[in-house]
Amino acid sequence: MAEQRPRRALITGITGQDGSYLAEFLLDKGYEVVGLVRRSSMVSFERIAHLQNQITIASGDLLDEASLIEALQQHRPAEVYNLAAQSFVQTSFGQPVLTGETTALGVTRLLDAIRIVDPSIRFYQASSSEMFGKVREVPQTEATPFYPRSPYGVAKVYGHWITVNYRESYGLHASSGILFNHESPRRGLEFVTRKITHAAAEIFLGRQSELRLGNLDSKRDWGFAGDYVKAMWLMLQQNEPGDYVVCSGETHSVREFCELAFAHLGMDYRDFVVIDEAFFRPAEVDILVGDPSRATSVLGWHREVGFQDLVAMMVDADLDLLQGKLKGIS
Repeated sequence: MAEQRPRRALITGITGQDGSYLAEFLLDKGYEVVGLVRRSSMVSFERIAHLQNQITIASGDLLDEASLIEALQQHRPAEVYNLAAQSFVQTSFGQPVLTGETTALGVTRLLDAIRIVDPSIRFYQASSSEMFGKVREVPQTEATPFYPRSPYGVAKVYGHWITVNYRESYGLHASSGILFNHESPRRGLEFVTRKITHAAAEIFLGRQSELRLGNLDSKRDWGFAGDYVKAMWLMLQQNEPGDYVVCSGETHSVREFCELAFAHLGMDYRDFVVIDEAFFRPAEVDILVGDPSRATSVLGWHREVGFQDLVAMMVDADLDLLQGKLKGIS
């Protein structure tokens, strides 16, 4: 009998937080992993530096459908995970058109490329809790109506519904994970959680005197990114495609995150955190908290890292990074 070849997965956004954790997870599962990266002098491979000899890097851009078709034809993946996007909410207010092109229309281009090249490819779309925005109910489920409050959230709603449309129109195995906030030591410094843990470590080491933040009373449902990528994979292993809320089921304020981060280093956040209106969003999302019941019952998924452990993990990693004990965020 011929030896069965390992499954191949293509990941867009492989250089990001989620892409790096998903690549690790799939490699552990025996996959061949292809990372789609757009040609740019600014691309950073820091998060996947420890994996680069185990994965294949392919060129492609969500703004260019021809490049996506070429990548699919060349690498013939069985699964495609679309994690690429302009994913920083605050930036989306300043760059709404670019956000729409990548985070919304980019999904259409990728789905259409799959339809053209190989409709049997299983597709995962990274949807977002930001789609719920001005929430219509608490907690949020797969049936909760969307009310996005940022160009990013609006673009994600488009990406979500075009995935449903291609699933129903062309019979694609296309699923969306409505992931609530998921963090890690690999989170970018522009995100509030990493901004907090990094600043706490800087202040502890005497290198910074204050931390300026916006709305401390915003509440989010936070989990560990390393846990959430397993849910992505589980969706594509189901006989039927579908949409799933992936979350912790708990909500915590930015203030609580600050309190835990600074307390982990023996400090009181109130001595260092300054509220700055420059960091408030034009339209605020006040509270997000999801119900992971469907992901638990259908996928058998559950989180392993709790909120307090997540904060401690991130603070410890930033402290090690600043003290030179870590080479990078990978």
